[in-house]
Amino acid sequence: MSIPTARTKPDLLTRLDGSPVRALVVDDEPSLGELLSTVLRYEGWSVETALTGRAAVKAARETPPDVIVLDVMLPDLTGIEVLRKIRADLPSVPVLFLTAKDAVEDRVAGLTAGGDDYVTKPFSLEEVVARLRALLRRAGASTTADDSTLRVGDLVMDEDSHEVTRGGAEVRLTATEFELLRFFMRNPRRVLSKAQILDRVWQYDFGGQANIVELYVSYLRRKIDAGRAPMIHTLRGVGYVLKPAEVEVQTTAAG
Repeated sequence: MSIPTARTKPDLLTRLDGSPVRALVVDDEPSLGELLSTVLRYEGWSVETALTGRAAVKAARETPPDVIVLDVMLPDLTGIEVLRKIRADLPSVPVLFLTAKDAVEDRVAGLTAGGDDYVTKPFSLEEVVARLRALLRRAGASTTADDSTLRVGDLVMDEDSHEVTRGGAEVRLTATEFELLRFFMRNPRRVLSKAQILDRVWQYDFGGQANIVELYVSYLRRKIDAGRAPMIHTLRGVGYVLKPAEVEVQTTAAG
């Protein structure tokens, strides 16, 4: 079986002041919220999550988001109630509703109440990102960033030129190795599961393909960590994490 190459990364959006876009993800399913958050952090955004409507309202008041992903069905308040409370403080923040597949009334009610767009479950992660980017541009809340450089410790990546250096020394990567490293560098110090990596880098559902992740992580280690203090660490049974070399962590054998 041939191993497919990774997808192309879209232009990075930032706030008008150059800081990361702030997204608030509200869903009572922790796994779904975490998956959405990881994908948006890969876009370079700052993401906060909430499992309940009241927590979402509190989070929005404390740190006003630029865009909100809001599930219609929550355990305490409905998504529409949350929207109304948040819009009382933030009248123009774009809101993307998540609705059940056949709940036409939810979609109509959400848009009528002032929601800007919706997607139905199950949904494509790429579709969610595309719709959020469109909402941000429509609201004039973001711009395309000129700085294409990612830095984690002494590891530096130029996303435009596809050049990578560590400690000033060039690191040559294949297209897929580059995309995998970019995902790690977009999520420094965050543990990424094999399922998340497969979905974001290869667009695979998790099912017997973990060996591809292990293989490419080993490739990266040889090029990034060889002869240096390690940056890529394995948490056995959990996933992988990229950290600056000076941060001391517990590691296990490469998976």
